[in-house]
Amino acid sequence: MNIPKELSVVESAFMLNAFEIDILPGVRGDLDEPLSSAPPGDLAPILLSLVERGWIEVCRVIPWTSPDGRSGFQPSTPLTREELPDALTDAGSWEYPESGDWIGHLTLTLTQEGRQIPW
Repeated sequence: MNIPKELSVVESAFMLNAFEIDILPGVRGDLDEPLSSAPPGDLAPILLSLVERGWIEVCRVIPWTSPDGRSGFQPSTPLTREELPDALTDAGSWEYPESGDWIGHLTLTLTQEGRQIPW
Protein backbone atom coordinates (compact mmCIF):
# COMPACT_ATOMS: atom_id res chain seq x y z
CA MET A 1 0.00 0.00 0.00
CA ASN A 2 1.47 3.34 -1.06
CA ILE A 3 0.50 5.71 1.77
CA PRO A 4 1.83 9.26 1.66
CA LYS A 5 3.32 10.61 4.87
CA GLU A 6 0.64 13.26 4.98
CA LEU A 7 -2.57 13.74 3.02
CA SER A 8 -3.46 17.15 1.68
CA VAL A 9 -6.25 19.13 3.31
CA VAL A 10 -8.59 18.25 0.45
CA GLU A 11 -7.69 14.55 0.53
CA SER A 12 -8.29 14.50 4.29
CA ALA A 13 -11.68 16.18 3.80
CA PHE A 14 -12.70 13.51 1.30
CA MET A 15 -11.49 10.76 3.66
CA LEU A 16 -13.51 12.28 6.54
CA ASN A 17 -16.57 12.57 4.31
CA ALA A 18 -16.20 8.92 3.28
CA PHE A 19 -15.70 7.84 6.91
CA GLU A 20 -18.97 9.58 7.81
CA ILE A 21 -20.72 8.14 4.69
CA ASP A 22 -21.88 11.69 4.04
CA ILE A 23 -23.25 12.93 0.74
CA LEU A 24 -20.71 14.58 -1.54
CA PRO A 25 -21.61 18.22 -0.73
CA GLY A 26 -20.61 17.53 2.88
CA VAL A 27 -16.96 17.71 1.90
CA ARG A 28 -17.29 21.45 1.31
CA GLY A 29 -18.04 21.96 5.01
CA ASP A 30 -14.65 20.45 5.83
CA LEU A 31 -12.75 22.86 3.59
CA ASP A 32 -11.75 26.49 4.00
CA GLU A 33 -12.15 29.10 1.27
CA PRO A 34 -11.36 29.22 -1.55
CA LEU A 35 -11.63 25.42 -1.67
CA SER A 36 -15.08 25.21 -0.09
CA SER A 37 -16.57 27.03 -3.07
CA ALA A 38 -14.21 25.62 -5.71
CA PRO A 39 -15.86 24.35 -8.88
CA PRO A 40 -16.28 20.57 -9.26
CA GLY A 41 -13.54 20.56 -11.89
CA ASP A 42 -11.02 21.56 -9.22
CA LEU A 43 -12.12 18.97 -6.63
CA ALA A 44 -13.16 15.99 -8.76
CA PRO A 45 -9.61 15.02 -9.85
CA ILE A 46 -8.54 14.82 -6.20
CA LEU A 47 -11.50 12.58 -5.36
CA LEU A 48 -10.80 10.44 -8.44
CA SER A 49 -7.19 9.95 -7.31
CA LEU A 50 -8.47 8.56 -3.98
CA VAL A 51 -10.87 6.27 -5.85
CA GLU A 52 -8.06 5.08 -8.11
CA ARG A 53 -5.88 4.34 -5.07
CA GLY A 54 -8.70 2.10 -3.85
CA TRP A 55 -9.41 4.10 -0.69
CA ILE A 56 -12.84 5.60 -1.45
CA GLU A 57 -15.91 4.47 -3.35
CA VAL A 58 -18.52 6.81 -4.80
CA CYS A 59 -22.08 5.47 -4.52
CA ARG A 60 -25.62 6.75 -4.87
CA VAL A 61 -27.90 6.96 -1.88
CA ILE A 62 -30.68 4.37 -2.18
CA PRO A 63 -33.73 3.58 -0.03
CA TRP A 64 -33.38 0.96 2.68
CA THR A 65 -35.86 -0.67 5.03
CA SER A 66 -34.68 -1.88 8.41
CA PRO A 67 -35.68 -5.32 9.70
CA ASP A 68 -38.31 -3.65 11.90
CA GLY A 69 -39.85 -1.88 8.88
CA ARG A 70 -38.47 1.63 9.36
CA SER A 71 -37.43 3.46 6.21
CA GLY A 72 -33.98 4.85 5.75
CA PHE A 73 -31.22 4.96 3.19
CA GLN A 74 -27.84 3.41 2.46
CA PRO A 75 -25.09 3.55 -0.17
CA SER A 76 -25.67 1.62 -3.39
CA THR A 77 -22.98 -0.41 -5.07
CA PRO A 78 -20.09 1.83 -6.16
CA LEU A 79 -20.30 3.70 -9.43
CA THR A 80 -17.99 2.34 -12.08
CA ARG A 81 -14.88 4.24 -13.14
CA GLU A 82 -16.64 4.99 -16.43
CA GLU A 83 -19.63 6.58 -14.63
CA LEU A 84 -17.57 8.76 -12.31
CA PRO A 85 -16.45 11.60 -14.63
CA ASP A 86 -20.02 12.51 -15.62
CA ALA A 87 -21.33 12.15 -12.07
CA LEU A 88 -18.53 14.27 -10.59
CA THR A 89 -18.63 17.05 -13.17
CA ASP A 90 -22.36 17.57 -12.59
CA ALA A 91 -22.46 20.73 -10.47
CA GLY A 92 -25.70 19.50 -8.84
CA SER A 93 -23.81 16.56 -7.34
CA TRP A 94 -21.83 19.02 -5.22
CA GLU A 95 -24.88 20.86 -3.81
CA TYR A 96 -27.27 19.80 -1.07
CA PRO A 97 -30.66 18.90 -2.55
CA GLU A 98 -33.22 21.64 -1.96
CA SER A 99 -35.83 19.00 -1.16
CA GLY A 100 -33.70 17.51 1.62
CA ASP A 101 -34.15 14.10 -0.02
CA TRP A 102 -30.75 12.46 -0.47
CA ILE A 103 -32.03 9.49 -2.51
CA GLY A 104 -30.09 9.33 -5.78
CA HIS A 105 -27.38 11.73 -4.64
CA LEU A 106 -23.71 10.81 -4.41
CA THR A 107 -22.20 9.58 -1.18
CA LEU A 108 -18.67 8.50 -0.37
CA THR A 109 -17.60 5.43 1.57
CA LEU A 110 -14.21 4.14 2.68
CA THR A 111 -13.02 0.84 1.26
CA GLN A 112 -11.35 -1.78 3.46
CA GLU A 113 -8.01 -0.41 2.33
CA GLY A 114 -9.16 3.16 2.91
CA ARG A 115 -10.00 2.34 6.54
CA GLN A 116 -6.31 1.65 7.10
CA ILE A 117 -5.12 5.06 5.89
CA PRO A 118 -4.06 7.49 8.63
CA TRP A 119 -5.71 10.79 7.81
